[in-house]
Amino acid sequence: MFENLTEKLEGIFSKLRKRGRLDEENIAAALKEIRMALLEADVNFKVVRDFIEDIRARAVGHEVLDSITPGQQVVKIVYERLAELLGGKSSHLKLSQRFPAPLMLIGLQGCGKTTTAVKLARLLVGQGHRVFLVSSDVYRPAAIEQLRILGEKVEGTGIYSSGDIADPVGICIRAMEEARSGGYDVLIIDTAGRLHIDDRMMDELKRIKGAVNPAEILLVADAMTGQDAVNVAGRFNDLLGIDGVIMTKMDGDARGGAALSLKAVIGKPIKYIGVGEKLDALEVCHPERMASRILGMGDVLTLVEKAQVAVDEKRARELEKKIRKSEFTLEDFRDQLTQIRSMGSLQDIMGMIPGIGKVKALKNISPDEKELVKVVAIIDSMTKKERRNFQIIDGQRRKRIAKGSGTTVQDVNVLLKNYAEMRKIMKKMTTKDGMKMLRRGKLPF
Repeated sequence: MFENLTEKLEGIFSKLRKRGRLDEENIAAALKEIRMALLEADVNFKVVRDFIEDIRARAVGHEVLDSITPGQQVVKIVYERLAELLGGKSSHLKLSQRFPAPLMLIGLQGCGKTTTAVKLARLLVGQGHRVFLVSSDVYRPAAIEQLRILGEKVEGTGIYSSGDIADPVGICIRAMEEARSGGYDVLIIDTAGRLHIDDRMMDELKRIKGAVNPAEILLVADAMTGQDAVNVAGRFNDLLGIDGVIMTKMDGDARGGAALSLKAVIGKPIKYIGVGEKLDALEVCHPERMASRILGMGDVLTLVEKAQVAVDEKRARELEKKIRKSEFTLEDFRDQLTQIRSMGSLQDIMGMIPGIGKVKALKNISPDEKELVKVVAIIDSMTKKERRNFQIIDGQRRKRIAKGSGTTVQDVNVLLKNYAEMRKIMKKMTTKDGMKMLRRGKLPF
């Protein structure tokens, strides 16, 4: 996400950092480029105007012009202002004291409400909540069934079965009663969407709101639609009143204009962002972290949080011992790839690593998730003996492994060659000289 904007801003700030001193003319030229970059990212033009004027007022002061590192000071100001645009600080759900606390998910058809409802349920279950799901969409074919199928993948989540009830309000009232009797503390209501906002849709949502008195109304908006998402959010807020936004498909939005405009235009925060299709691909929106990623400074905190969830500490310690003893097997390699995949898309993970965009060798690399799947398939097609001692894999074994994994002998050869190289690098890294070089910021190969 934000790839296009990040690339342009990195270029602008790179030129600023090279200057020993900055004057008003230098700053004006940089602000003109920043303005164009934001407009090309589809940020609301009024938001861009206010953003640039605010940066200008702060950047021409003594703090920047008299600074030893003026370029870095401008970056700091832009970072702080971007974080403010995105909401300033994380906005958490305000669950009511009554049980269950109803959460209404609203939005246009196709924005991803049903999937988001289940993703949100999974996230809340992980925080210790007991969650009950209900779909009030009696119009879209199989909408209720879709929620049931996805909801069953989240362990511990209850799902309301509406049977033959055709009234959306009646469904929500009965779901409230069943959730209460079942001891659930959160009820997520997946409402029906339309291709556009109409009176019938709004009337139905108002009746549901009146019947369940939701703790929060969350608009699910598609980031890929740009300023249309902001306009839709404004309309829903005017007609119904919303408490926050869940921005979906952020992983596919290279511009990010909707996310940067929304808080400033309608005054409501982005509470969560969808960063993939998997049920664990929903994250709390942290404005400071997103601003850091936009400026190419990575997002180490989120990366660490993902790693803590994905990595088993006991297995990690065992792996460290194996690496030190040069006992890193293909089984270990497969397990590490599986853990990495569970943390999210490779593109997303790379975006969280500070400075990764400045490495020329990686600049235009787009990680292929299918290659990881292929590698795991090849390793799974090996016998346990082969996985633990790759040197016994001769020509005949390679043909069998290729056939069993649906790949080619060449694919098997590439994997084994890369794995052998990796073992050599790991061996060098565990030596005293290798550790010294790493501490100096150099690679021992």
